[in-house]
Amino acid sequence: MLSVQNHNVETQSRDLDDPQVLLATLQDIRQSVFQEGQQIFSQWEPHIQRHYFIKSAKNLAYYLALRHHDLRTLQAALTPWGLSSLGRIEARVLPNLDAVISTLGAICSSEPKSLPSRPSIHSFLEGEYLLRNHTEDVLGKIYNQRWVRIMATLPSTAANNYKNIQDLLHKGTNCVRINCAHDSQQTWEAVISHVRRAEAQTGQRCKIMMDLAGPKPRIERVIAPYGYKHIFPGDSLLLRRELPDLASQDNSNSLTSGSWQATCTIPSIIDKLQIGATVWIDDGRIGGYVECLMPFGVVIKITHARDKGEKISAGKGLNFPDTALKLSPLTDKDKEDLDFIVTRADIVGYSFVEEVADIELLQQELQARQHKNSHPLALVAKIETPQAIKNLPELIIHAAGKQPFGVMIARGDLAVEIGYQRLAEMQEEILWLCEAAHVPVIWATQVLEQLVKKGVTNRAEMTDAAMAERAECVMLNKGRYQAQAVSILDDVLKRMQEHQSKKTSQLRALHSWEFDGIISDS
Repeated sequence: MLSVQNHNVETQSRDLDDPQVLLATLQDIRQSVFQEGQQIFSQWEPHIQRHYFIKSAKNLAYYLALRHHDLRTLQAALTPWGLSSLGRIEARVLPNLDAVISTLGAICSSEPKSLPSRPSIHSFLEGEYLLRNHTEDVLGKIYNQRWVRIMATLPSTAANNYKNIQDLLHKGTNCVRINCAHDSQQTWEAVISHVRRAEAQTGQRCKIMMDLAGPKPRIERVIAPYGYKHIFPGDSLLLRRELPDLASQDNSNSLTSGSWQATCTIPSIIDKLQIGATVWIDDGRIGGYVECLMPFGVVIKITHARDKGEKISAGKGLNFPDTALKLSPLTDKDKEDLDFIVTRADIVGYSFVEEVADIELLQQELQARQHKNSHPLALVAKIETPQAIKNLPELIIHAAGKQPFGVMIARGDLAVEIGYQRLAEMQEEILWLCEAAHVPVIWATQVLEQLVKKGVTNRAEMTDAAMAERAECVMLNKGRYQAQAVSILDDVLKRMQEHQSKKTSQLRALHSWEFDGIISDS
């Protein structure tokens, strides 16, 4: 049905100057969106246990139905009539359609009974209210002039530095992140104690998110060729299941004696690699492809690295975007960490989520650990693969249908997995889908990175930070100048919310130039 309606919009495009044709086209689209949206929602409804989320789930279903259309011609036809071009429809699909149809019907002097009721201001803005409420469920209330939250990733040294945490809260941090890939429960306990103490002394609530490490493939050990400290384009890296005993190494084999060699923290991945498969190391700083398969590993031909070379060391992440790894997102270590997390944290961060089964697996583990009367942990799913983007609507329904839920755009791994040139495009789609479901989004990875690490910033970083205002939360990585970055980000976000809300421009009076001279000369 939707494909037929889409065809009608395209074939009638030359007639859309006629308001009667435009009105009929909109009414057809509205009917098909409602019908297919109801069909989508009926499949989702059995998985929704939180009654509070039903309206949001329905709006997401209507949004998916709507986006099966190519609406660009229709948008252009609506604009000359001073009507909404539907470009801000995410949070309120049916109310937005009804408002446009009702107004266009009045222009056409249509019979009122043939038109939908004009939505009230409250019903028209209900999506925005729901998004704010769902954001508070995950990230807590906010009491200053800024709507977008700031999250700070805490370093290991925070366990011995209460003043730093106090300073972060004082400057505007609303949530802190502890990465469970690092440190011990003893360190985490000390950090959390400092956070709770700082809350009491500053009077500012601060949510704690603990990020499960997940099955992140990393370089485990490295052997460099004699005399080399950097790897260059054209070099080869032998990725092995295990490194040989150097004393007994067969030096007659040039592939093992003259090449870089390394092992992976998840050796089983090597068996899944095929010739030609892409491999990225250290968030894309080093890249290559599988040149040949060996009995003890694979040879990776390095194609991407700076001309002056790159250092390669243990602990650096590995990405295999062409290879279906099929790893469980919950490791045995993650399950042990969950025993600690459910009693200390407010939010659990979930890495490498791709399928509904991944969400259900974590929910089962949480249910087994949480008391029936305890407040459920909020869940934040990190979106970092093409498969996760593809399944995002289903992930949202199965997660938010049971507990407070948010999405993190993990731009580091995501950029490597989908390609840097597609990051902005996919980032937009994630923002749209989450807004349609009234689900908060965390904008993460390398925000003001130079400022956080070195105390200086650049134009590109500031522009990126300003665009982050479209999310509900912005995450800063750890670094020496993190508190300074919080202050600057706080200022940028406050200024930007005066200019825009999501994709809507806020038409406040301009103060960057004066009218006086123009008016006096006219």
